[in-house]
Amino acid sequence: MKNLKTAVVVLGLVGLLPFAAPAQEFGPAAGDREFSISGTGSSDKNIDSGSFGATGDIGWYLQDYLIVGARQSVNYASIEGENVKDDFWNGTTRGYVNYQFAPTERMRPFLGGSLGVIYGDGVKDSGFAGLELGGKYYVRTKTYLLGRVEYQWFFSSSSDVDDAFKDDGAWAYTLGMGYNF
Repeated sequence: MKNLKTAVVVLGLVGLLPFAAPAQEFGPAAGDREFSISGTGSSDKNIDSGSFGATGDIGWYLQDYLIVGARQSVNYASIEGENVKDDFWNGTTRGYVNYQFAPTERMRPFLGGSLGVIYGDGVKDSGFAGLELGGKYYVRTKTYLLGRVEYQWFFSSSSDVDDAFKDDGAWAYTLGMGYNF
């Protein structure tokens, strides 16, 4: 009799499984959007001088793994040299595309590219293109930590693009957090 009661309880609980709360899914789905805010740093291609700033991103997921968006950065640099000390502010506005690959439940590594403009003090207003890689780690179902490294090269015209990649580039580093909605 005791075994029969146990069997009835177990079968009853198993029967309720289809009605149980679904497992939490981490990360975005096609059609979702995201917003992130990050601290940034940059250095020249030789890592001799640099700057720091803030970046905001807004993006749209075309697929679970493909995102397009816009990114705005504001940066500050204090340059010291022989008889020179200057403070500079600059900004960048760019569009980006990222492909998230081999996602796990919480970790989403990505590769991508960007195209935009840089403007402000101490920089020549120009266009730039960039390659990036990074990762998002979901600490909650829709909230993530972000790390990204970009190599950007600057050009004034389309004929400058090839030479700019090797002669006029900079590294940009980003750490931040974001939210899917």
